Amino acid sequence: MPDEVTHPLRLAFMGSPDIAVSVLEALIAAGHDIACVYSQPPRPAGRGKKLTPTPVHAYAEARGIEVRTPKSLKKPPEQEAFAALDLDVAVVVAYGLILPQAILDAPRLGCLNMHASILPRWRGAAPIQRAIMAGDSETGVDAMMMEAGLDTGPVLASARTPITGEDTAGSVHDRLAALAAELAPRALAGLADGSLSPVPQTEVGMTYAAKLGPDDQRVDWARPARDVDCHIRGLSPFPGAWCLWTPPGKDEPVRLKLLMSRRSGRETSAPAGMVLDDNLLVACGDGSAVRILRLQKPGGKPMDADQFLKGQAIAPDTVLA
Repeated sequence: MPDEVTHPLRLAFMGSPDIAVSVLEALIAAGHDIACVYSQPPRPAGRGKKLTPTPVHAYAEARGIEVRTPKSLKKPPEQEAFAALDLDVAVVVAYGLILPQAILDAPRLGCLNMHASILPRWRGAAPIQRAIMAGDSETGVDAMMMEAGLDTGPVLASARTPITGEDTAGSVHDRLAALAAELAPRALAGLADGSLSPVPQTEVGMTYAAKLGPDDQRVDWARPARDVDCHIRGLSPFPGAWCLWTPPGKDEPVRLKLLMSRRSGRETSAPAGMVLDDNLLVACGDGSAVRILRLQKPGGKPMDADQFLKGQAIAPDTVLA
């Protein structure tokens, strides 16, 4: 059982993207003492390639909290600086760096990771996208005590949410951010007073949510409509699934980013990738079809399909590759 402590806890917060900001905000609101925030270093962004801090960095800095952005935590000086914070606990949300054992051991109560899946399902870097792409019906947030293995630590508390056919990675992300913000203060309180005990993970049902790469993005129309639909929604709004389309009168295909879709009950014998009507119903494998509801062409803005088609028709019998 962890040592009993009283609030507020002295903690470091370690996170980078938007989903982590809501958790940091909740911990501040709960009255915890945020000794320091760790985040990924600023990176070039936008047309001017200006160095831009992460959302967590910007949020913490605006509130006068010290922010550290080391490229690695493997060297002794960084580990000593972390240990000198004299922490009760560290809270980690999509930080982006591996924590060496010296970092994991430094806080009195250890390091608590808010992981965006129901462990052991989808350990790794892209759990939200992978859950939708795989057609999972449910996901959630686990408050996990960190250890040396990748997302293998015991789970302290959980929250769950369904995944529907209307969901994208963006909509699930937003729900999980809200769940994580609600769960983190409760998990910390239970860790501090001993009312919550970490439960070891089983290895049954373990999957790995590999980081998304270019090979994950192209739509394979030969797959069944269920798979194509999950693929499109799982990569929306970023990085976006895509296919190739050759506009009328053009020799070179352009890349269409597909941002929303819906499975159709229509059966077809048409080749996979063929457009079946004037409203972007596309043939898939196994005689199934999917309707594209939202898309984007290079240099353009995301548009609903009806708006897109007013400016540029994609006629029946067109083949998308």
